[in-house]
Amino acid sequence: MNITDFGFNYDLIPENTSGTPARITSVHKGRFGVVSDFGEGYAQLKSKVYYYEGEKFPTVGDFVLIDYVENGDSRIIATLKRRTYFSRRDPDKGRGEQAVAANFDYVFIMQSLNNDFNPKRLERYLTAVRQSGAEPVIILTKADLVDDYLPYILEVSRVAPNVSTHIVSSKTGFGLDELSKYMQKRKTHVFLGSSGVGKSSLVNALAGQDIMDVNGIREDDSKGRHTTTHRELIMLKNGVMIIDTPGMRELGMWDVSEGLGEAFADVEEFIGKCKFRDCKHENEPHCAVRKAIEDGILDPARFESYKKLKSEAKYNEDTADYRRQKQQWGKNLRKFEKQNKKEIW
Repeated sequence: MNITDFGFNYDLIPENTSGTPARITSVHKGRFGVVSDFGEGYAQLKSKVYYYEGEKFPTVGDFVLIDYVENGDSRIIATLKRRTYFSRRDPDKGRGEQAVAANFDYVFIMQSLNNDFNPKRLERYLTAVRQSGAEPVIILTKADLVDDYLPYILEVSRVAPNVSTHIVSSKTGFGLDELSKYMQKRKTHVFLGSSGVGKSSLVNALAGQDIMDVNGIREDDSKGRHTTTHRELIMLKNGVMIIDTPGMRELGMWDVSEGLGEAFADVEEFIGKCKFRDCKHENEPHCAVRKAIEDGILDPARFESYKKLKSEAKYNEDTADYRRQKQQWGKNLRKFEKQNKKEIW
């Protein structure tokens, strides 16, 4: 097995660049699991490149260049161009963006057919996935828990029209055959969903072996604890790769300027058609959005979700601008101090 089996394309390497190509398979504190033509191992960031020269911090699924070390941790010296990229607002307040996964083909958005089913959360996931550039696939798990799927299908079609949706049960095997068309060699899939949704069970079912720990859920509230403690890329026997992520009950919007428009195309169809360019879609006359709602063409709940996510994205955009300015100020200060030190000595 070599790095091309993990989806690597040598065209990703810039000209006049040295280093061994590798892919990030897991992310730990200060340490990364990597795979290359030399096999599996671990690597750490080259501090100067990442902390002082502004190289993008790698995440699981990233293709990188490493200085290979045979009997120790290699050094990651560059993060290569990403084909697709998924991020969220870091749960730790004030830390900004948190990378989740990179270079994937499909994102399986998972919700279970019990108390976990949440259309609002589905809208949030779909918006972020559209922004990533990958193809979203909605998977409703634990089909063995319900007798009637129709209400769930109708709700999904309302918030996610034109998105492929599959109902499955890892317990009985129901619907798993429908997922075979996505299981292609060298393709990478991201699994997203709350804790207890059945991600680990589905991964095991698709792999045909127990490669991930599975914990049950509490029957009173359908919640469970995380069985995945870190993000990791798993290679199945058939050459398909799966990126599993810790359960995320809340998904903070980051840069979703394009994803929001795609996920809420039914809303944006009317944005910009109002008489006044600065229309807030409240009480202004000749508002195309309000008229669409009054005429029953646009679902008011969809419009409210759109406003909420757009407002959240705008807040994060402003925060990101501030952080970038602060980081640039720090770089300029370090450069100034370094130059003055040379002049003194």
